[in-house]
Amino acid sequence: MSCVPSPSAEQPGRPQPGDLLELTIDDLAFGGQGVARADGFVVFCADTAPGDRVRARLRRVRRRFAEAELEELIAAGPDRVTPPCPYVPRCGGCRLQHLEYGASIRAKRRQVGEHLARIARLDDVPVLEMDPAVEPFGYRNKMEYSVAPGGDGLTLGLHRRGRWDEVVDVSACLLATPLGNAVRESVRRWATATGVEPYDQREQRGLLRHVVVREGVATGQVLVTVVTAPGGEEAVRTLAEPLSAAHPEVVGLVHAVNDGVAETTQGLPSRVVWGRDWLEERVRGVTLRLSAGAFFQTNTRMTERLYARVEEAAGLTGGETLYDLFAGVGSIGIALADRVREVVAVELVPEAAADAEANARRNGVARYRVLCGDVGRLLRERPADLPPPDVAVVDPPRGGLSGRAVRRLLKLAPPVLVYVSCHPATLADNARRLVDGGYRLEWVRPVDMFPQTPHIEAVARFTRRSA
Repeated sequence: MSCVPSPSAEQPGRPQPGDLLELTIDDLAFGGQGVARADGFVVFCADTAPGDRVRARLRRVRRRFAEAELEELIAAGPDRVTPPCPYVPRCGGCRLQHLEYGASIRAKRRQVGEHLARIARLDDVPVLEMDPAVEPFGYRNKMEYSVAPGGDGLTLGLHRRGRWDEVVDVSACLLATPLGNAVRESVRRWATATGVEPYDQREQRGLLRHVVVREGVATGQVLVTVVTAPGGEEAVRTLAEPLSAAHPEVVGLVHAVNDGVAETTQGLPSRVVWGRDWLEERVRGVTLRLSAGAFFQTNTRMTERLYARVEEAAGLTGGETLYDLFAGVGSIGIALADRVREVVAVELVPEAAADAEANARRNGVARYRVLCGDVGRLLRERPADLPPPDVAVVDPPRGGLSGRAVRRLLKLAPPVLVYVSCHPATLADNARRLVDGGYRLEWVRPVDMFPQTPHIEAVARFTRRSA
């Protein structure tokens, strides 16, 4: 590491914010930043790849590490590629387009093992080969776009990296499908033609805030949600005719109202403007009804692979009682229902629980019951007539299982526990607690649900140790 000294340096030889460093990138950290090590210091630098020689300027300096911004690529490493997207690195959506795909999945697999070793102190757990994505681009079945004022009156796209108040105008997102891109552009043309005022997050004024395009990749159906500030009812009504005429795949237009400061599209009061507020998707021969706000994996084709790995981890023989915890719209339990005796699903969100119940009926799954409520509470208060589980599948949100949920799960004590993780740190934290509570972590299989991004999905198999 070489350094152009900062005139404000307080300690001789210690790098300071603003210093320009020459670095060789050795590794890739979780989150997508390159890692350089020199003089006892760790420097994280975004938009770099292992083997890169770069000049980077320090932004933040801590006692043992620093964060830097790439200023110049001196020499490219062997795994660096030219990003095909013109919005890289301005857009905050993709962080790994500059990395050769094979190198990115090798790095993700290694990061899972590193989290298990560092956080859970489980350094002997087999981390199996990562399942690569079927489609490295054009895979997302749901895109949430932000709106902001622009030079021609309106900017519609994704937030600029690291900024809450700036939006990168996007005409073709490479992670979206061609149909999804076309639907977004139809909404843009309507907004421009009708003069709908874009919402200014900094000034807290305007009308149009977000556009959500959701697709059933296997069914071809599209559901569009337009989020506005209060008072947009009449404006959104005028979108129904041009949108449905341009795209017969659209089955519904939903209007949601956000009267708060937070930039969110979830949990808002909404109404159906035209059509319906749900679409259908198919996975592993199962047809699922997805409400506008319901959770479902954003990569439909890789969801097939993910559920196959869940089945593999569960080791099903046909006679099991399966608990599907954090069930969402019931997709995992319903997809595996013909391989077990019965399914008990638990889901916190009432709309999702209702979808799960309806989806089971639609697919002819008879031995299926849904409990709506918090997993930790319901596992404690479950009715006495519920059968004990042979296998439990947990698919918690990014924050992982709460301490209460872990305690209830340990008391429930299913012989086999399958954990579907979307964050290796929370998987590692929960794994430590489960192992301490009497389980053995047999293996983890990463599945690349989110190519071009640092996000990591994984399936882990736990078995109960004999008393």
